[in-house]
Amino acid sequence: MTTLLVRPKAIIVGGSMGGLFAANLLIRNGWEVDVFERVPEELAGRGAGIVTHPELFEALTAAGVEVDESIGVKVQSRVTFAHDGQVLSERAFPQTLTAWGKMYHVLRSAFPDSHYHSGGSVVAVESNADHAAITLSDGTVRRADLVIAADGFKSAVREQFLPQVGLQYAGYVAWRGLVDETSLSEATRDALFDKFAFCLPPHEQILGYPVAGHGNSTKPGERRYNFVWYRATSEDVDLPNLLTDATGKRWVGGIPPTLIRPDVLADMEEAALSLLAPQFAEVVTKAKQVLFQPIFDLEVPQMTFGRVALLGDAAFVARPHCGMGVTKVAGDAMALVAALNGHTSIPDALAQYDTVRTQVGTAIVQHARHLGAYMQAQLKTDTDREMAERYRTPEAVMRETAVSARF
Repeated sequence: MTTLLVRPKAIIVGGSMGGLFAANLLIRNGWEVDVFERVPEELAGRGAGIVTHPELFEALTAAGVEVDESIGVKVQSRVTFAHDGQVLSERAFPQTLTAWGKMYHVLRSAFPDSHYHSGGSVVAVESNADHAAITLSDGTVRRADLVIAADGFKSAVREQFLPQVGLQYAGYVAWRGLVDETSLSEATRDALFDKFAFCLPPHEQILGYPVAGHGNSTKPGERRYNFVWYRATSEDVDLPNLLTDATGKRWVGGIPPTLIRPDVLADMEEAALSLLAPQFAEVVTKAKQVLFQPIFDLEVPQMTFGRVALLGDAAFVARPHCGMGVTKVAGDAMALVAALNGHTSIPDALAQYDTVRTQVGTAIVQHARHLGAYMQAQLKTDTDREMAERYRTPEAVMRETAVSARF
């Protein structure tokens, strides 16, 4: 049996949300930790909205982050709008919404700068009986007791250990964007802010909620509104067209927002004006830089390989309908540290982590598929669409989307 050293060492591949959760939790449990992030610049510029859950706040507190009123924007209810902007249904549902940049900022601030290595590109990972190691792009080899792969949904570490596992396109894309609160009309602000809102145009779904604004401000008047618009998109024709820039280059898996063709954006805005409730149409057309993401599924049969552990989207990629992405990452990190604290052997600890979190990851992916069945069904048969429609009432959507669930 291999026993832990007095001060064990971990290397984390990936310095985004998952890597920072694991890093902060480990250093607060007696580990020496180094994080290697491939991207050389600061990551905090990302602007996606994040739905919070009690489990996420528990993980933040354990990671050394003070959770106070500034963590996000509180809403009190959920509402679904008809095409003409009238309220179809509303229900009380208190919740806190935040932004990717805010979450990254609080986690990054909690971790020592000297152990966060931007521009650290890891090209290989290995596991041995008494240690794990990474090889950097400059040929440098770094050794540790444990390597954690938190390098996202296109994980190179997962590809190394599970080359047969690949992303599966779900049949639709998510258009996303943020708009400053002050850019919206008073009527739209009154209708949307302080609510988690939905609109269900034929064959599609859009949702939105307020998040922190510039400088992570959550003050009224300084917030932004985040929207996610799901649209069925065929894999053979429509998706390749969307992913092709003005030079004819196709960006498989995702195109940078600045390279989305003007005609694609114009078509999207025209669809917003014709299909969406006027409140959402205004949000979409006033967003400064929209982007779209093809929606994928991914499941792994295992999350550990000797002294190497996969974490977050490096292991399971779930459609965003659950609103559990960051909470799932935090749960992985919490479970990993709990397993390490409960065993003197790292391989034994990772075996426990693998058993617990593989089951959780599978359950979340399956639940997200259920919630996204309606969009996917648009590319299938009339029967599929009819069955999916049964689970698409405003009440069902508001009840099941982005809610806290213990898997």
